[in-house]
Amino acid sequence: MSDSQVEGAASTSGLGSRKRRWTELLAGRVKRQMCGPGTEQKLQESAVHLLRRHLNLNDLLLEVEGAPRKTLCLNQLIDPEACTNLSSSLIGSALRDQASRLGVPVAVLSSRLVASSITQICVSDGEPSHRVLLSAEQRKKLSSLLEVAQYLLAHSMFSRISLCQELWEVQGSLLLEVVWQLHIQNVVSFQELLESHADTQATVAWLFRNLCLLCEEMEASPYNDIASAMLSDLVQMFVLRGFQKNSDLRRNVEPEQMGQLAFVVLQRMLIFALEALAAGMQDGSPQHKVVKCWFGVFCGHTYDRMISTDPPKRFFSHTLTQVLTHKPVLRVSDAVQMQKEWSFAKTHPLLTGLYRRLFTMLSPEELVGHLQEVLETHEVNWQHVLSCVSTLVICLPEAQQLVKDWVARLLARAFENCDLDSMVTAFLVVRQAALEGPSVFPSYADWFQASFGSSRGSHCCSKKTLVFLFKFLSDLVPFEAPRYMQAHILHPPLVPSKYRSLLTDYVTLAKTRLADLKVSLENMGLYEDLSSARDVTEPHSQAHQDVEKAIAVFEHTGRIPSAVMEASIFRRPYYTAHFLPALLTPRVLPKTPDPRAALIESLRRADKIPPSLYSAYCQACSTAEEKKPESAAPGMKVEAVCAEGPLGPLAAALRELRAAMTDPTQYDVVAARVAVVSERLGAALGRAEEDGSSGGSQIQLSVLTPGLEQQEREVADLLLTCFCQNLIVASSFASPDRQGPWASRLVTAMCGRRLLPVVLTRLCQLLRHQGPSLSASHVLGLAALVVHLAESRSVLPEVRVGLPAPAEGLSVAEFFSSLLTFRTSETSLFCLKFCTAVISYSLCKYSSLSRDTLCSCLSPALVKKFQFIILRLFPEARDPLCPEDTADPPWRPLCRPSADWQQAALCLWKQRTFQELLKEKEFHLTYRDWLRLELEIQPEVDCLSDTERWDFQQWAIHEYFLPRPSAVGGCDGDLQVACAVLVDVLIDFRQSSRSYNYSENSDLVLSGCPGNRDIFSRLQEMAAGLEQGPGAPRSGSPPQGHFLFGVFRRRLQALASGWDVAARLQRQRELLVYKWILLGLPPSIVVGHPQAGRPAAPDCTEFFHLVNSELRNFSHGSALTHDLTVHFFRGLLSACLQSGDPSLTADLVLTACQTECPLVLTSALLLVFLFFFSLMGLLSSHLTPHGRPRQAVDTPKALDICAEILGCLEKRRVSWLVLFQLTETGGGLGHVLLRLAPDQYVRLLPFAFYSLLSYFDEDALTREDAFLHVAVDMYLKLIRLFVAGETGALSTVASRSRERRGQGDPVGLITEARRFLLRSIPRCPKESFSNVAELLATSADCDPDVRAALLSRQQAGPDADLYREPRLF
Repeated sequence: MSDSQVEGAASTSGLGSRKRRWTELLAGRVKRQMCGPGTEQKLQESAVHLLRRHLNLNDLLLEVEGAPRKTLCLNQLIDPEACTNLSSSLIGSALRDQASRLGVPVAVLSSRLVASSITQICVSDGEPSHRVLLSAEQRKKLSSLLEVAQYLLAHSMFSRISLCQELWEVQGSLLLEVVWQLHIQNVVSFQELLESHADTQATVAWLFRNLCLLCEEMEASPYNDIASAMLSDLVQMFVLRGFQKNSDLRRNVEPEQMGQLAFVVLQRMLIFALEALAAGMQDGSPQHKVVKCWFGVFCGHTYDRMISTDPPKRFFSHTLTQVLTHKPVLRVSDAVQMQKEWSFAKTHPLLTGLYRRLFTMLSPEELVGHLQEVLETHEVNWQHVLSCVSTLVICLPEAQQLVKDWVARLLARAFENCDLDSMVTAFLVVRQAALEGPSVFPSYADWFQASFGSSRGSHCCSKKTLVFLFKFLSDLVPFEAPRYMQAHILHPPLVPSKYRSLLTDYVTLAKTRLADLKVSLENMGLYEDLSSARDVTEPHSQAHQDVEKAIAVFEHTGRIPSAVMEASIFRRPYYTAHFLPALLTPRVLPKTPDPRAALIESLRRADKIPPSLYSAYCQACSTAEEKKPESAAPGMKVEAVCAEGPLGPLAAALRELRAAMTDPTQYDVVAARVAVVSERLGAALGRAEEDGSSGGSQIQLSVLTPGLEQQEREVADLLLTCFCQNLIVASSFASPDRQGPWASRLVTAMCGRRLLPVVLTRLCQLLRHQGPSLSASHVLGLAALVVHLAESRSVLPEVRVGLPAPAEGLSVAEFFSSLLTFRTSETSLFCLKFCTAVISYSLCKYSSLSRDTLCSCLSPALVKKFQFIILRLFPEARDPLCPEDTADPPWRPLCRPSADWQQAALCLWKQRTFQELLKEKEFHLTYRDWLRLELEIQPEVDCLSDTERWDFQQWAIHEYFLPRPSAVGGCDGDLQVACAVLVDVLIDFRQSSRSYNYSENSDLVLSGCPGNRDIFSRLQEMAAGLEQGPGAPRSGSPPQGHFLFGVFRRRLQALASGWDVAARLQRQRELLVYKWILLGLPPSIVVGHPQAGRPAAPDCTEFFHLVNSELRNFSHGSALTHDLTVHFFRGLLSACLQSGDPSLTADLVLTACQTECPLVLTSALLLVFLFFFSLMGLLSSHLTPHGRPRQAVDTPKALDICAEILGCLEKRRVSWLVLFQLTETGGGLGHVLLRLAPDQYVRLLPFAFYSLLSYFDEDALTREDAFLHVAVDMYLKLIRLFVAGETGALSTVASRSRERRGQGDPVGLITEARRFLLRSIPRCPKESFSNVAELLATSADCDPDVRAALLSRQQAGPDADLYREPRLF
């Protein structure tokens, strides 16, 4: 009470105008009272009451002590500078003295004094109504005051109850931090203070207001640590008291009151936050700050100091229930219509953040069970329920299968009891989970088909369940999106035929609804994916996707896809209005037709493209070619994509992800950011990315010519660039094993059905075609990306890369390994970098995992390629190793700007962990693996010189793999085994390389060894070593057979048998490689070595068996090719030279040929000599007068003999045209025969040639390149003979048949020859005309018609005959 108030009270009492002291008044009052029982006690109570209600203790103390002394004032109690000379004991003594003089308890007086001091501290910096925190000066004063209070409390001179009562009297000025300081300094606890107030509602209001102020003030406060500690302590107390079990409560009433108060405060804060979210608060607003801060108290570390986890768990469960049931005003129909707006990415981040924090305290099983319980027992807020489902499947991968199981139970219950609530819940939950994409949940279309598309579905139990299903689906029609109705129509439930009308009625209803929405099933794409939850895409947008899919199918099968053919007939409007315009988009046509051009040409030939449309397309392409800028050549650079336009939101989401990476422990935050990235990807690509799962199908792409649309490439580049940048940033402050889940989560987002082919195609472009030009950061980033993609290979589809690939699909890990080649020095060095980065990242990322897990995360093929290249490039790596115990995988050194890749590779090679890993069987670099990789090398562009390459191959074969045990991929010291493996690998390589470099103009005739030719040289050296070395077979050795024929035999047995075209072609190609290998090895292999006991007879059994069982079936005209036949006789000659009795050896071998393999003898050139001598006989019959005794054979008989031999030659496809090309120049058969015949007979050979005209196989002859030259030459020479009169010497023999008339008449023969030439010239291939110009130049007086025909055909276009049969054997 102030002095003026006291004076006023005195003047109105009528006691005069003299001002009297308070002690006088009090003393007078005491004197007038009568002393009686209890009077003293009453007096004390009255004094205390008066002190509490009306007195200013500062004035009181001054008045009691007297003005001159002022030995103890209030300022000295709270001001640390003023009371430095005053101890707590002195203050306590003074208070005890004053309380004694006043006649009041010292505890009451000191409590009142402290409360008054606290009030003055709180108001010393202004009005505290909008603050909860003290300033630094206030905090300093309060600390001094609390030291005094603690002393008083320790000496029983302080009353907590009195202080609480005093503080509630001034609650409007009381700052929350003061209460917290009283609590932590053990002056008055929270619980004591809160329970001392009788008005619970006022207490709740005060707490709510101060908690809101604390949350609002916390973010910008310089004392954030104090504010955080205050909030944490308060929440812990509220949770502990508000959510403990009843059995834990004390028996008195106070804890129950405290529990109720704590429960209400927490409830009120949650409701405030939920209502602020629903009202659409602005970021940065006071409400937003409060909600953000309050939701932060659900972090797990807030409750770390709590002994029992039961109260927090009950609190979290209760909070989740309150969220799910807050204001359940939305109906099921509203949820069906609006749920696509409630996906994870579209839900407010604060709400999804709350969900993620609530999930930390409960297991996935508990969460799904809690959801189920809430839905069964409460009216729910569908928006919150479904957004919670989205967050659950996004942030907890373990919950995905639990949700599927829950939905299955809901369906079973729904059909068992016709329970509509269970049915509604199942469909809403599935559709919501499917919104989050295939990486977390199957698409709705896949789920619907799996649930209702077979007889195993619960709907097939009875008519009642079918009626229930279709009634439910029909009720959804007015509210659901067109995409769902399309899925129901195109993947309808399986219905028994007698209930088919139920399905028909629904389909009619759904189609009517789609028509009302202006959505036509006829305009759906050929390959449209119904799994997306987005609205229907525009037909023109879907058409581009259909075109890409159709091109991929066509490239794989070589045929027009059936979907395209069906659309051209049954869905003509979409085909002509959308598909064809998308396919015929004008472009600069490639020089070599690509798959798109081939598909267009196939459709044109099938009359599936209108001529006018095709003509316009060709004209537009020509215009594009003219306008093509010089810089239009496609580049393969990795470049940062401008984050403008449609890629802006995606780029922003990727930046937010990078910000979340700074805290690797925030798994839920990373998952949230990745979910946003996944949602933005769909918009960036212009199509739905939440389409069906990428598993269960195959990805088709072209390795040789990978192509992407511009938008696809920009999206892929943005993703890959950001991934690389994120990895470098993350690696700058943490090793891969401590970077958290951001990389695996982002890679999961890339694995959608639509995006994964785009990413793989771009990686193919970068790694295979641009690898050597990639920067170090790109190499590191893409290496990590490949590791995480390979980590998910079990759920990813196989990759088929078209014609250049094996028939079977490749896993993702195998696909990436196949992109790394060693063809040139540049690609070899890039492979070294990339393999080093991949293995180093894997060893660091999975260092804490078991050996088996680490092995499963690494690609064996890539590890083998690393071993191959490091042994090849670094001779020091070939020396025995002493693994370095302390060496870490060189990931961090690789992240430095000046990284030494070669040093890093050697460091990795010497690292003990890696060397231990190489002991695993799957990582052994076997001799077979080494050969396959070495064959890829192209010697002309190899980084090793010829000498270095020879040294390396000799070391690898003879020093490394040959002596190693077969258990680790060696040859057990057996050179024959080494040769056999080399032959086997070489055959495989020749087969695969043919397919890999496939082109339309390729032939089946092998012309030279692709790849590293030196490997075949090593085979020749090793084979020679076997023939001549210490282990060479001798006459006394048992006949074990040659290793080469053993390889052939084993491979042929493994081939598919049968006479279908595919099996025959495969066998032909295999035998063609066998022949190539045989011709490259010593001919002695074909004839073999003498058998035991028969020293003069070489063993040809294996070669004869190969000829009789295989080569015979693919020979032309029952004859082997000339080169193989010659090779056999060379081997025979070699055997004869090595034999002691060459004559006997030759006789035995030729006898064996006649009895065991006559095809070898009939394939020799003996028939050609026989034909030559028969021609000489024919000419002799003409030159010798008829009837002379010397004439051995008459002309008709001689002609028959020539015709019969000619037929045998043509049947065997043996060329005989060489007999009419006898020249002195050059060697060969022509040179030999020229010396066997008289000159007159040689000059008359043209007569003999055309005498056999009627016996020619014109189709076979015109296919031979040499035929036209020979035929024209013979015709010109025949004319010269006639002009010179030399044909007059030929006798005229009457023909015995109509067909032979004119054959002995030179004029008639010339006429027939002329007709034959004019008939044959147009049919000859263009290659036949290469030397005809020389003949025409030397014969100016040539027949003009023949001359014109030759010149006309020579100037014609390219061959139209694309069906030339290849010559194999």
